[in-house]
Amino acid sequence: MRLACNLSLMFTEVPLLERFKKAADAGFKTVEIQFPYEETVEELVAAKAEANVEVCLINVPAGDLMQGGEGLASVPGKEKEFEEALKLCAKYVKALDVKAVNVLPGRCDFKGQETIYLKTFVKNVKRAAIALEKIGVLCTFEAINTQDMPGFLIHSVDQMLSVIDQVQHPNLKMQFDIYHMQIMDGRIDEILRNHGKDIGHIQFADVPGRGEPDSGQLNFKQIFSSIAHSEYKGYVAAEYKPTGKTEDSLQWMDRYDLDWLEPESILE
Repeated sequence: MRLACNLSLMFTEVPLLERFKKAADAGFKTVEIQFPYEETVEELVAAKAEANVEVCLINVPAGDLMQGGEGLASVPGKEKEFEEALKLCAKYVKALDVKAVNVLPGRCDFKGQETIYLKTFVKNVKRAAIALEKIGVLCTFEAINTQDMPGFLIHSVDQMLSVIDQVQHPNLKMQFDIYHMQIMDGRIDEILRNHGKDIGHIQFADVPGRGEPDSGQLNFKQIFSSIAHSEYKGYVAAEYKPTGKTEDSLQWMDRYDLDWLEPESILE
């Protein structure tokens, strides 16, 4: 099934390695992980095998980004560090049979330097797209809202489309996070209808609060319908912060018709 859950934000009641089984018991056949690098490859492979799930996506290591820094992928002078991060990511990708890798552009903390940072990101993400294509893995990159992450370099769909146009590589697509893009752009249904072919991965959470579907203001019946009727045929991942215990937040899985996420629906 093309429905996935994010093990970095969900099932956090238990350590990461135990979340694979928790996700499988809750009905997920596929998971994603933001940064799996605190665990060994061997431990992750064993946890994945025991739970009998797929891993659809991980992020390239992002340096100090999650601690408030600028990250790696866009920072001039950190190209070598990004290259090493990409190599480490490839090791995990191969072992876990990951389907796609997300590159986080990061922040620009210096006013007036955004153009230089963008040029650096375009070079680095193209390098990533080429390297990942060689091992049969899709490369995506993500826009993040500037309320949660002030100074984030790429924060709109138009910016992502511009990067794709500059890179000009078939193995690069947008990671479309409905939570972030609702805050920055709105127009979720319009974007899905018009740019499904440019999207390589979809994540969702409600707005405001980044909770489960129906904890906020978004119309997920309409959103899921827009995805189903778009040109997008990849994974659709729940990446939210449960408002309570994760298992108690999953009622939306029964509330909405998700049959269109079965693999055979791609052929329709």
